[in-house]
Amino acid sequence: MLRALSCILLVAALSPALAEDLVLRNASYDPTREFYADYNRMFAAGWRQRGGGDIEVLQTHGGSGAQADAVIGGEPADVVTLALAADVDRIAAAGLLDPDWRRRSPHDSAPYISTVVFLVRKGNPKRITDWGDLAGDVAVITADPKTSGAARWSYLAAWTWAARAHRDGQRVLAYMRELYAHVAVLDRGARGARDTFIERGVGDVLLTWENEALRVLADAQTSQAFEIVYPSISIRAEPVVAVVDRNADAHGVRAVADAYVEMLYTPAAQRLVTQHHFRPALREGVPASQLARFRPLTMVTVEDAFGGWSNAQATHFADGGLYDHIRATPAR
Repeated sequence: MLRALSCILLVAALSPALAEDLVLRNASYDPTREFYADYNRMFAAGWRQRGGGDIEVLQTHGGSGAQADAVIGGEPADVVTLALAADVDRIAAAGLLDPDWRRRSPHDSAPYISTVVFLVRKGNPKRITDWGDLAGDVAVITADPKTSGAARWSYLAAWTWAARAHRDGQRVLAYMRELYAHVAVLDRGARGARDTFIERGVGDVLLTWENEALRVLADAQTSQAFEIVYPSISIRAEPVVAVVDRNADAHGVRAVADAYVEMLYTPAAQRLVTQHHFRPALREGVPASQLARFRPLTMVTVEDAFGGWSNAQATHFADGGLYDHIRATPAR
């Protein structure tokens, strides 16, 4: 992989067209803001050192579904780094990239992973320990699964617990209705939900990415006010990356876009991933002291628990799917 990356960079260095100042556009989801701010600097420095010239990476963020909609609608992203494979599949279905995009990069194009945890206020005053407690006397904060990748991961993690705890389909649906009946605010994206819980002080528990929760505890301004609760079971959340073929080719940045994605799998980038509280796809070269922050946790995959993202999307999140049914039917 590193040899391929070096070849791409060498070609760029030898090509006058590519050696000019370049602009690369990355459309990403909410909780990657800080990571990509650092990664973009790392990538630009590496590109310049290898003779590729100066490059500016223009970054946008938002709910994963909303970002996919924007790209399909014409946002000129050369690369997408989104929370859900299903969102990139929609971009591929619109003809903007190869439908077989996941096979282009290692680990099915997921260079880092995370999971869903609970962030609660210090002392855990509502005594929240697992998913079942979210159907009780608590105010839940999460984002809208229609627009947010983190919210879909949270929904599927909750469903997984309910399916194991209740088994009966009607009881699973009843639990999910109770859970969403307790959602105090339904934000469009994960970062908006975080701000509602932390900045505005709304709610008793935030369903959030593990990396977002760890970031809160690493921040001196917020670390003393919150704590993480790891549920008995969660989901292996696999954000994905892909080059948007049509846009990258049209903008003349295909080589740099390919290099941008490939560099995410280098040891230096994987260490940066870990510093930003994502679990690295490749642990080799990442210090044990950094890996120690990640608590062992039982996690299911979308493939094993839901038959893959295509099936999960059609069953749960498409218009008229189970999520719409849950939201439209009052909890008893």
